[in-house]
Amino acid sequence: MSKPPIYVVSDSVGETVELVTKAAMSQFNGAAVELIRIPYVEDTSTIDEVISLAKMNNGMIVFTLVKPNIRKYLIESAKASSIFAFDVIGPLIDRFQEMSGVIPKNEPGLVRKLDDEYFKRIEAIEFAVKYDDGRSPAGILKADIILLGVSRTSKTPLSQYLALKRFKVANVPIVPEVDPPEELHKVDPKKCIGLKISPDKLNDIRKERLIALGLNSTATYANIERIQEEIAYFEKVVDRIGCKVIDVTNKAVEETANLILNYVNNQR
Repeated sequence: MSKPPIYVVSDSVGETVELVTKAAMSQFNGAAVELIRIPYVEDTSTIDEVISLAKMNNGMIVFTLVKPNIRKYLIESAKASSIFAFDVIGPLIDRFQEMSGVIPKNEPGLVRKLDDEYFKRIEAIEFAVKYDDGRSPAGILKADIILLGVSRTSKTPLSQYLALKRFKVANVPIVPEVDPPEELHKVDPKKCIGLKISPDKLNDIRKERLIALGLNSTATYANIERIQEEIAYFEKVVDRIGCKVIDVTNKAVEETANLILNYVNNQR
């Protein structure tokens, strides 16, 4: 049986067209077919070369081209040279446009861009979980953003929210009895953001937290003198680091996150 080469042509990396072609070829008892990937096709001269090769080697073409003019040129050129050329996504794009009335972007590589964005987001979420609440100081050196604050200043939800924006965030609890990690003095202070809150507001939050846990709301955790001590220590730490401080009193997580994002983007 003759095994003509298959030229898999794409205006992007070519993974999609190669995967589809391999899926089809797998139905032939694993027959070894030569696949020649030709990625990033953006001009007619490259198509002329592919047509010439396919004609010379009695091959066929399978392609994904989203730019209408390039796609049309390949189809017409292949037909004129009696070469079989299979359009993987063109008919689907055309049909969807007819049914929906939506104009396609006709921009190569969008699937890959979406995949990259997805995996960056997942990586950032995993990072936020791994380095939540000061679990490992090593995360401080790897983070895009480091959040500092006393307990119940929304460090964890902020870390997760910013992770959805693809930022790797480590958060560090500030406690008077524990020296801050040395790593905080090894990173750019611009990466560090202190989360400040009023003592009265924090007192209310901690009391509600204790009640929700079924504990006594008069515990030391919600004692106003203790809270004032923690906040005073927090202020010493952030002053020593020289980092940005954001007052989160009465702010929603989204509001604080936007302030952080604006600050980070301005630093860039």
